[in-house]
Amino acid sequence: MAAYDRTILNHYNIANPYPTQWPEDNDDSDGLNDENATSKTGVHRSKSRYSALERNRSRRRTLVPGSEKTSNGLENLVQRDEADPLGATNSVVRVLRDQGLLVEDDELLRLYLSQVHANASTQSLLQGLEYLSRSIDQKSASLKVLVESNFERFVRAKTTIDNVYTQMRTEGNEPEVEKPRTHSRHTSRTSTHFRSTSGQGPPIPSKSTYKPPAHDKRKHALTKESEYGVQGIKIPLIEVAVKAEEVWGPALGGRDREENLKIVLSSVEEYQGIFEVGSAILESVRRKDYERLVEGYSRARKYADDARLVADKAMKKGVQLTEPQIHQIVITGRMWLDVEKQIDEFKREVWRDLTSVHANRTMSTDRSRQDDHVGFISVLLELGVEDNPIWVWLLSRYDYLKNKINSTFDRSRVEIEVLRRQLANAEKPSLFTHALHLKNSASFNLEENARSLDTTPITELWELIYSSLGNFLSTRGVLGEVIDFWDKTQSFIDGKVQRTLPVGFNGDSRKHHRLSTDGVRDLQNGAVELTDLIREHVFSFFVDPPIEDISMLHSPLPTATPNTPVSAMLSPSSRAIPRFNFDPLSPPPPSPKTGEPWEDFAFWPPYANSLSAVRYLEKYLVVLGTAASEIAAMRPVAEGHTSLEKLKLLMNAARERSAKAVCAAWNKDAEMCKALEDWTRNSGTRDLTQMPSRFAAFESAILSGMQRVLYVSEISGTRSSSVDLITPPSTKLLQLTRSQFVTSLYKALSGMVENAENPVNVDRDDWAVKQDTYPGSKIVKKSTDGTKDTIDASNRNLRMLLTLSNLKALRTDIVPQLVNQFETNFSVKLTDESKTIYDVLGQIDASLFKTYTQPTIEKLSATIREGILSPLWPPNTSRPTEVRPYVYDGLLSLVFVHTEVSTTAAPMCPHIVSHLLEQMSTAFLEAFKSRPKYSLPMLMQATLDVEFVAQTLSQYTTEKASDTQSHIYLELDKRTDNDARQRLQNELPEMRAILKKLREGSRSEFACFKKQRSQKDRP
Repeated sequence: MAAYDRTILNHYNIANPYPTQWPEDNDDSDGLNDENATSKTGVHRSKSRYSALERNRSRRRTLVPGSEKTSNGLENLVQRDEADPLGATNSVVRVLRDQGLLVEDDELLRLYLSQVHANASTQSLLQGLEYLSRSIDQKSASLKVLVESNFERFVRAKTTIDNVYTQMRTEGNEPEVEKPRTHSRHTSRTSTHFRSTSGQGPPIPSKSTYKPPAHDKRKHALTKESEYGVQGIKIPLIEVAVKAEEVWGPALGGRDREENLKIVLSSVEEYQGIFEVGSAILESVRRKDYERLVEGYSRARKYADDARLVADKAMKKGVQLTEPQIHQIVITGRMWLDVEKQIDEFKREVWRDLTSVHANRTMSTDRSRQDDHVGFISVLLELGVEDNPIWVWLLSRYDYLKNKINSTFDRSRVEIEVLRRQLANAEKPSLFTHALHLKNSASFNLEENARSLDTTPITELWELIYSSLGNFLSTRGVLGEVIDFWDKTQSFIDGKVQRTLPVGFNGDSRKHHRLSTDGVRDLQNGAVELTDLIREHVFSFFVDPPIEDISMLHSPLPTATPNTPVSAMLSPSSRAIPRFNFDPLSPPPPSPKTGEPWEDFAFWPPYANSLSAVRYLEKYLVVLGTAASEIAAMRPVAEGHTSLEKLKLLMNAARERSAKAVCAAWNKDAEMCKALEDWTRNSGTRDLTQMPSRFAAFESAILSGMQRVLYVSEISGTRSSSVDLITPPSTKLLQLTRSQFVTSLYKALSGMVENAENPVNVDRDDWAVKQDTYPGSKIVKKSTDGTKDTIDASNRNLRMLLTLSNLKALRTDIVPQLVNQFETNFSVKLTDESKTIYDVLGQIDASLFKTYTQPTIEKLSATIREGILSPLWPPNTSRPTEVRPYVYDGLLSLVFVHTEVSTTAAPMCPHIVSHLLEQMSTAFLEAFKSRPKYSLPMLMQATLDVEFVAQTLSQYTTEKASDTQSHIYLELDKRTDNDARQRLQNELPEMRAILKKLREGSRSEFACFKKQRSQKDRP
């Protein structure tokens, strides 16, 4: 009964012998059902126009009941189900399904017995073994009966197949000669008996049959040479295949394309968003629309996550993916691969832009330009990156600034050295050209006249250094970029910028918003390192001597290309200087070593005067002090005591070197101050030349500039530092300044004496300077037209008089003002120095005064002595009525002196005439002493001579002159007798009348000695 039930189950391919309904899986088990269903229902499905070209499916029914169908609808010999081999159940599949095992797993089918009968008892197993043995015996018996009943057929079929195979294999060979057969009495048990009545024996070929050639027959032989019988039909088959491809290929291909297009169209319609996201991202990248790019990338990630979720769910549940799910995963995967490629390329470009944004932007006030890095960081955070873009930008910014500091300073220093060498190797400015610029001291504080303080080449170098320091130390230069870097770094450290930054997809980029403690410390150290680098460069520029190596001039700037011209390789400030246009292959030679003080200073242009030095060095120190204050206001620097001390050291060193440079130039210029004298009258004070006012303006300008150099009082920074980096000047600097101030006065006075004593060669036009020496200069030229503003510099007496007048102005006005200015500017008392200065002034004045008056004194003394000792001096009458001629000669000499002094330096006239009167009185005294005895007429003549001179020069009488006259009368009295004395007293009234008459007679000759009435005393 069990075998019968199993047969029914296998035949109908069912699991239950008593089913309640027909299984749906068996509806299409037969290929004929479709046609039967169509014929029964009468419903005709629409067929493709290519249905005639479809291959016919095999409609053969399997001989094995319960066989399975493959995916193409064909049946195989594998049964879908079978009974338990041990007889426990009639369906193996049902048992496996009941236990939750996968029927499709071949391993489970092989382990069926161990899975189903794992807990079977020994008795049941023995019964199953007996069942299995009976089943095997039954099948063996069935097979035995089948073999015995069909053995004869099998033998005939086997013989036929062997004969056909032998014939096909030996086709084309020459037939062998038949040998007469001998009858064997013993027939083999395996021999085949062909019965004529069966009609199944092989046909015997007739001898008259046509025999084709051997090579044609060999084509169909089953040999390797004939490709086992295919050689003959191979070429026709190929030709047929080619023809069929030509005829039916387009049709069949169109069918395939149509189906593929339908599938693709349906997929595109269903997953349109997935297909569009890639092109949207590409368009956003092209247009640099970062907002839409992030939106597209977020959608792409959402699609990818959805596909990943579908796959994960199927894997967890252990079920197979459906066709739509597979399509979704495949399409999403391809989309995600393309998007990832685009995003990776875009990220690389953004990384490149982020690290190079420093070089592409300038210190602009445009906020959008300054915050380009924030946009790049935001995009990277939105897209999601492994490295922290904030940290990468800060590090790249640090590296960029470090390189820029080094390259900018080195380049500027080389350019400065090139111009410095050009000046050092050029012709030294002449004395009077140098003095011409010193005459512009009055306009020292006027900014528009700053370029007139020195020659054009020197001023250009000063301006180049100032521009280079400004570009390096100003808030709009390199230092400004460092400060801006720290401000942005501080905002990242404080988290202010991160508040506006995105956190990325699902907050993945939130980890990049925080900077580690070590990172913050490194950033602080980096900011301090950048400021130290700036400080070290500036310190070396002010302290170290000029550089020797200028080879950097041959290499282009970092931003230059191979085709960059030489002019573009220079900084903007140097390109504006025409003298910098030289051949880079032959740079100027090193500065000659001549012992000049400027040879040890890299920032001091050769042959520069003290006016331009103090003017520009003051500006340099203001720039440096402002930069130091800006640096000190940075938090990392302010919190570090060492950094602040280094800044103070920088300021002190730069100030000290600047003061030494100014003092050295000041000392040199003091020697040249003698060239300030051009022997033209002062427009305000006619008895002076321009020398005193020019010297006063020069010294005052130097003192004012030195005060600003030593105290650096004009610092104006945008940040306030709690630390005072400008310390008071040291005693050493103040003493240096004091010594140089006194020395400059001495040298200037010495130059004035030299000018007075040494006549100027009037044949040389040394006082003339070309008008184009510098912008705005004035022509100063010796005049020969005799105007009142011009003095004949060849006249020694005039030079002496004007120098004496100038010295008097120095002693009374200018030097006290300068001393007071020095004491006020530097809070130093010049008590000892002032006394020494006045003593020197007095000595110089006395020396020049003596030099001027001595020739006149000697002439007067000789005239008086010769006149008194002359034999003609004693009167011939008892009552003389005239003074002797020598008196008139002496007074006329005084008239000449009075005229010269009054027209040249009128205030000096009383002093000079009085001094000459004193010397005349002394000459009278000495001459009168030379005679041993005087008679009454001689006494009267001596009295008339002395009194006539005394009364004529009464306006210039001094106490010393009066005393000398008293001594004269005493000496005369000693050399006479009492009678003469008595008689002289009686003659005095008459002598007075004679003196009055003589004075009235010489009134016009000696009117210059008459006291001039003031304007108010005149009627």
